[in-house]
Amino acid sequence: MSYAAAAGPARHDLLGRVGSSGVCCHGTLCGMTAVGPDVSRLAREALEWLLVVARGCGESVAWTGRPDDGELDPTLYSGASGIVVALLEGYRHFGDDRYGQAAERGARSVATAVGEGWELSSLYLGLAGMAFTLRAVHSLLGDRSADRAAARALDLVRSRFDGERWGDQFELLGGNAGIALGAARAGDLDLAVLAVTPYLSTAEVTPGGVHWEVRAGLPARFHHLSHGTLGIVYALAAVGHAAGRGDLIELALAGAADVVSRNEAGPAGFLVPHSDPQHRPELVERYSYGWCHGPAGDAQVFRVLAQVTGDPAWRDLADRCWHTVTHSGLPRRLRPGFWDNSGRCCGTAGVLALACDRHVEQAEDLGFAGVLVGDLAARATVDADGARWCNYEHRVSPSTLAPRTGWAMGNAGIARELLRYARIRDGRDPDYAIAWPDQPPATPLSRPPETSP
Repeated sequence: MSYAAAAGPARHDLLGRVGSSGVCCHGTLCGMTAVGPDVSRLAREALEWLLVVARGCGESVAWTGRPDDGELDPTLYSGASGIVVALLEGYRHFGDDRYGQAAERGARSVATAVGEGWELSSLYLGLAGMAFTLRAVHSLLGDRSADRAAARALDLVRSRFDGERWGDQFELLGGNAGIALGAARAGDLDLAVLAVTPYLSTAEVTPGGVHWEVRAGLPARFHHLSHGTLGIVYALAAVGHAAGRGDLIELALAGAADVVSRNEAGPAGFLVPHSDPQHRPELVERYSYGWCHGPAGDAQVFRVLAQVTGDPAWRDLADRCWHTVTHSGLPRRLRPGFWDNSGRCCGTAGVLALACDRHVEQAEDLGFAGVLVGDLAARATVDADGARWCNYEHRVSPSTLAPRTGWAMGNAGIARELLRYARIRDGRDPDYAIAWPDQPPATPLSRPPETSP
């Protein structure tokens, strides 16, 4: 299977079935229990749909971002690398060898993309994310070929460094910060330090602290986790702690101080604009609430700062983020454009991740997490091929978008969070099978936290 050529139109799952159209679930076809949706069953149906739409070729299997797409996608954000991690979660949760076998076959297609010299090097769109996934397959399944492919990916990433960066993007999703976190999770701390060191010389001093130009030539300064200051802060803090580099941690605190100084929600909450000056104001809303550009993601950065520094002020800021999230009205669709996404990046699954972290760390009641899960069940489409989710875009017609497969906007990210919630609700192990590069481990506050990236 080659990523240089488009995938063929036919799609069959790993059991030989052909995909079919869906019907709306509204929480009933997923199965119900006395306490709400059968969450494990819904997550299993989501994984089954990923098997249905997989595109097999010999010993490998790959995915496109959408079932109707013709381009194979090996990335962590929207393609095979993120899907493989979700399958590993399913393998551990259910003990079902089919998910482990699918993960191994998916890792082979990711390794093919590495061997063909995938153009991008980043965590979510490139080789650093692929290395993370390949190492995860080796760790959980003992696949040595995946381990070798991960080493090749990291070598390629290192060879492309120009002394400061890998391309126009200079943040977590597409630039140095994400490469650092992916490399650290893949066991290459030296590469992680190499990736974050340029932030020391490129920081721009502000009245509140520091920030960075996150894309070459772009005047807007972004503030949040995926594309902005807080994503860089996360990498500096986590890598600085792992490497014993106090200068990196100090710079992380200066970056966080800049963002904190921009809070517009008062002393009880936390809400910072998308960017300043506002990037594409005709298209991008000024305030968001999810993982990528909102307090659900900001809280993850404050959690890691609390773990690295031991300063309870960061835990207080994470609490304020949660206050803002839970009082925002989500997951209800309050107006056109507000909460039209179920995914891990911009939608409900990303908030569910934080809700479960808070339950593990602070014994937070699962009530709001249950609301989020109920919303995911209600928005699912379920039929004989499994479950999937269609996000909504009110500015286009038709407004209901095609379901997506990957971590960011589709099944892989949603299924992973549903599986964890189901274990927590059932009193099972709350940890993920594979720790995510930019989500700190959740440890009860009475126990010392892990702080390695």
